[in-house]
Amino acid sequence: MDSPAIERTPVLIVGGGPVGLGLAVELGWRGIECLLIEQGDGSVVMPRANAIDLRTMEFCRRWGAAEAVRRAGIPRDFPHTALYATSLAGYEIARFERRSHGGAGGLDVSPERPQRCNQLFFDPILRDLALRMPGVTVKFRTRFDSFIQDDDSVAATLTDLATGRPRTVRAQYLAACCGGRSPIRKALGVELTTQGILGQPVSVFFRARELWNCHDKGKASLNFLVGPKGVWGTLIPLDGRELWRLTLHESVQSGDPTKVDGPYWIRQAVGTDFPCELLSVTSWTRREMIVDRYRWGRVFLAGDCAHQNTPTGGYGMNTGMGDAVDLGWKFAAMLGGWGGAALLDSYEAERRPVAVRNVREATGNYQRRNYTSTDAVLAPGPEGDRVRAELGERIKQENSRQHRGHGIALGHVYEGSPVCCDDGTKPPGDLVRDYVPTAMPGARAPHVALADGSSILDLYGRGFTLLLLGDDPPDGAGLTAAARQRGVPLTVARVAEPDAATLYERRLVLVRPDGYVAWRGDDDPADPGAIVDRVRGAAPDGAMRSTTHASVGRV
Repeated sequence: MDSPAIERTPVLIVGGGPVGLGLAVELGWRGIECLLIEQGDGSVVMPRANAIDLRTMEFCRRWGAAEAVRRAGIPRDFPHTALYATSLAGYEIARFERRSHGGAGGLDVSPERPQRCNQLFFDPILRDLALRMPGVTVKFRTRFDSFIQDDDSVAATLTDLATGRPRTVRAQYLAACCGGRSPIRKALGVELTTQGILGQPVSVFFRARELWNCHDKGKASLNFLVGPKGVWGTLIPLDGRELWRLTLHESVQSGDPTKVDGPYWIRQAVGTDFPCELLSVTSWTRREMIVDRYRWGRVFLAGDCAHQNTPTGGYGMNTGMGDAVDLGWKFAAMLGGWGGAALLDSYEAERRPVAVRNVREATGNYQRRNYTSTDAVLAPGPEGDRVRAELGERIKQENSRQHRGHGIALGHVYEGSPVCCDDGTKPPGDLVRDYVPTAMPGARAPHVALADGSSILDLYGRGFTLLLLGDDPPDGAGLTAAARQRGVPLTVARVAEPDAATLYERRLVLVRPDGYVAWRGDDDPADPGAIVDRVRGAAPDGAMRSTTHASVGRV
C-alpha cells in the first residue's frame, strides 16, 4: 500500500468539544487556518456543562454568537435561582436569587450576562460557527493515533474511521483539547491515576414537562436536595422546558449506574409522583487534577486535558474556554511572524495559575455540601423548623461566594506574566467572591459603556489596542511606531468617556488581543520598543525556563 500523502495545516486541534471548537473559532476569527479532528460524529447526546460564565459570554460576543447562546439556553425569563430544599415538594432551607444571571442586556461589569446553555445546545452553536469560518476544517470520525515532533513541526498519524485509511498531518502546532482521556497526554507519559478522585456520582437524565407545576417552590436553575447527611443530589433544568438532569452524589449511591433506580430517585428529588420519561442513567468520575506542564515543544494541552475539577460551580468548561482564547491569539502571533520566542511559554505561566485557583475553588464548593444535620431536618414541627433555619443560615453564609459573585469569571490576574509590564499594582480584594474592576497589567480590561451604546470591550480583539484616555492624553506615537516596525497589529482608540479614564487610571493603556491589559502609563514610554518587545514575548529577559518533568495529580 502506498504511504498516505502528508497533509499540512498551521494548527491541528484534537478534540471537538467546546474547548477545541472554541479554539478553532478563535483561530478562524483571526484568519488562521486550522484542522480540527474529532473521533465522534459531532453529535452531543449526554448533558454535561451548563453554566456559560461572563467571560465565555464575552468571547461569544466577540465571535458574534452571544445571541445564539441566549436563544438556545433556558428561556430568558427562567430564574437562575439556587434553591436548597429537602425536596421540591418538601421544606425550603435556603435560596439565592442570582438576579444578575440570565436574561438579556448587560451588567455594570460586563456587556453580557451569565447564561445557562447545556452542551447539548452550546456545542452545536460552536460547531456551526467553526464550519462557517474561512480556513477552518472540521473532520469528524477521525481518530488520533500518534505523533512525533521536531524543532519545526509536529507530524500526527490519524485514522479515518469511515474508511479505515490512515492519514498523516504535519502541523506547526498541536493543541490537545481531547478531554480527560486524552491520548496525547498519555503519549506524553502523563496519565490519570486514582490520585485526585473525589467520587463517582451518577447522572439521571429524564424528560418531564413543566415540572415546576408539581410543587410550590417555583422555577430554579439549581435545586440542591438536602438530607440529614447534607446535599445528596442536584436537580437542574437543561432547556427550561422538559429536559432535566439529577446528579446523585456519593452519599446515596454506589457509582454503578446499573444498580441505580432512576425513577425512585427522581421521585425522591421532587417529593411527589408525576409523569416523566427516563432517558439514561450514567456514572462519571469527579476529579481534582491539574498537570504540571501545559507545553511540550509544539504540543499544548488545554481544557480537561490539562485540568479537571468537580463541576460544583460550573468552572471547568469556562476555564478551558479561557485556555482556548489565550492560545488562539498567541498561535496567531507566531504564525503571523510577530510573536517572540517567549510568547508561547507564557501560555502555561498565565493559564495554569487560573486553573489552580478554579480547581481549588470547585473542590471547596463540593466540600461545603457536607452539611451534616439530624433527621429533624426532614421532620415537621418546631424542632424541624429550628434545624432547617440554622442550616439555612449556614448555607447562606458559606455559599454566597459560589452563587453571587462574578470574581471567578472576571477577577483572575496574570500576575508575573512575562508578557505583561508590571507597574507595582496589587490585585484588589477577594477576586473569587466579588469582582473588583482593575486595569492593572495582567487583568482583564474592565468594561465601560460607551456613548454609542457599545462596550469598550468591543474595541479589543483583532490586535493590540492602545487606549488614549482622559483630557489631552499623549498620542502614543512611540508605541505605534515601535509596533509598526515589528509587524505587531495595533489600533489606536481615543476614548473620551470620563468613566473610562477613572477606571483605567492611566492616560495610555495597551490592551492585548485577548482583552487583558499589557501595559499602562501616563506618558509615552522612554523606550517604546522595549514595551512592544515585552508584550509580544521578544524581550531579552522574557525567555522562560521550562520544567523538566511532567506529572498529573491533585492541586
